Amino acid sequence: MCEYCGCQERDVIAELTAEHDRLRDLARSLNAAVNAADLAAAGRLAEQMHAVLGPHTEVEESALFPALAADFADQLAQLVAEHRDIDAVLCELASGQPQTGWRLRTQLALAHLFDHILKEQDGVFPAALATLTTADWDTLSAARDRAHRATRTRPSAALSPA
Repeated sequence: MCEYCGCQERDVIAELTAEHDRLRDLARSLNAAVNAADLAAAGRLAEQMHAVLGPHTEVEESALFPALAADFADQLAQLVAEHRDIDAVLCELASGQPQTGWRLRTQLALAHLFDHILKEQDGVFPAALATLTTADWDTLSAARDRAHRATRTRPSAALSPA
């Protein structure tokens, strides 16, 4: 976790970073399950990661990224594409019926996830601190509150790619 710019002092950024930390921990466990070819454990871990990623991605894509889009549209579009790619692999794995080559695809997705997290923490979050207005921060906090509420009230459902 970076400490150089002060973005962690914003509650919503601190929460997004804590989610990144949780995702890294789960990803390490998922990688171990993949290396052991333990599809059942890998599926459970993919479901856990998806449970963290759903609301996390919602906050970023509904509030954080739009607030930065005027200055960083191309970079943010790439991050959104990465969200979709990682999510698709996790959904396939969580289905319990992954296609041939699932181990390699999962390992590549996890490598992309780690790189993606660095891009956000070293680029997006500091940029947010430097450029977001008070209204943007309020919008971001409201999006985070909605995502938390939705997570608490959402019934368990089968995963499906976005």
